[in-house]
Amino acid sequence: MARAAVLGRLTWQFGTLAEIVRETPRVSSLFFDVPEWPGHLAGQHVDVRLTADDGYRAERSYSIASAPQDKRLALTVERLDDGEVSPYLVGELRAGDRLELRGPIGGYFVWRGDEDRPLLLIGGGSGIVPLMSMLRHRGRIGSKTPARLLFSSRTLADVIYREELEHLGAAGDGLRVVHTLTREKPAGWTGYTRRIDEAMLREVAWPNKDSPAVFVCGPTPFVEAAASLLVAMGHDARSIKTERFGATGG
Repeated sequence: MARAAVLGRLTWQFGTLAEIVRETPRVSSLFFDVPEWPGHLAGQHVDVRLTADDGYRAERSYSIASAPQDKRLALTVERLDDGEVSPYLVGELRAGDRLELRGPIGGYFVWRGDEDRPLLLIGGGSGIVPLMSMLRHRGRIGSKTPARLLFSSRTLADVIYREELEHLGAAGDGLRVVHTLTREKPAGWTGYTRRIDEAMLREVAWPNKDSPAVFVCGPTPFVEAAASLLVAMGHDARSIKTERFGATGG
């Protein structure tokens, strides 16, 4: 059974696009119906494959944004102007179109929701996507595990899932959502307006004595800087799980 399950995860299958939701001017969430989807863990990703009429193929990996309990599989994609795949997914794909998917993939950067340790999520830009899957999973299972999200975005318009994060943060179930903007300070803004630094982490993160489970995702320089700061503050490097990439795909 285990062998069959592993092989199944590596098999390409078709998902049918059911809905597109614009998250920011450059980012959209795509919701797929995947009849043979085997289920996933919060934090995993999938491979997407496009095949042109002449047989040319392009593949990219995208983090899964939906919770494991959700009926549809959600991918959140940032459009890159010089990309091969993302402009098609964000600009050309329409409801009813089919897409080849393979997954779920990955077993390291996952949160199952069965730990009592506090949950610390640190995301930069589109690095929020797998972290959002974790937060949605936390909400679906009714977890009261203390959780904090520190989310760095360029501008207010670039904040992915802004309204949903506001709703989750106001639910009163132990989640605190903190934003920092690195390229603007809007009128009335009460969040941070700089890159993540040690002072910010000391104000937002739990101290290392509380042994939080830490997940950091975003561009490589962002991830390395945040992880290094946490280690310098005394956090156990083994408790810090990282995932590095630039945008959500090309």
